Amino acid sequence: MKYKDLTGQRFGRFVALYHAELDKNYYMTWVCRCDCGNLKTVSSKYLLNGASRSCGCLGHEKRVAAFTTHGYRKTRLNSIWRSMNKRCRDKKNKYYGGRGITVCDEWQAFVNFREWALNNGYADDLTIDRIDPNGNYCPENCRWATIFEQNNNTRAVLHLTLNEETHTTAEWAKIANIPRHIIIQRLYSGWDIKRTLTQPKKHCVSKKG
Repeated sequence: MKYKDLTGQRFGRFVALYHAELDKNYYMTWVCRCDCGNLKTVSSKYLLNGASRSCGCLGHEKRVAAFTTHGYRKTRLNSIWRSMNKRCRDKKNKYYGGRGITVCDEWQAFVNFREWALNNGYADDLTIDRIDPNGNYCPENCRWATIFEQNNNTRAVLHLTLNEETHTTAEWAKIANIPRHIIIQRLYSGWDIKRTLTQPKKHCVSKKG
């Protein structure tokens, strides 16, 4: 019986090195090297139908990534990551997705974004800022900045994000029924965004913020 030569072919993370013997169903088995360095003997059936793509390391990495993401799901950093992706995918959002702003491939995984954030000055009182406001979200074009550092960037309009919803201060003024000048005063006094947009307008700005 003639068997298909798979020598040197790639299947996911596997590269077939040489054939071994027939399995119990008379399929040829192949000794494969995984990208992680492990060798594993795999049936040609599972290589060709895509059922076997790695020695097991790929599934392990996915489980670790899923656990890592889930473990931080309720954190502020994860909320920033989800909001960033959401507004860039939304083609109706004229400030982001609607004008072609995207999130780089690397940051599609939260674990990568988190690692960059913690290594580049993330703090709970800072927000993510694009250095070039017309550029995309990627390590080369992002930094952590105060809300007023963002406001001094080349785009003059200040955008605030609350509960994964982003609007200008003028739009929030209408939504929250709070005059725009009060919103600005509160921010300059050190109020956080949630308090700024949810406290009734009768609450004045104190010297302590």
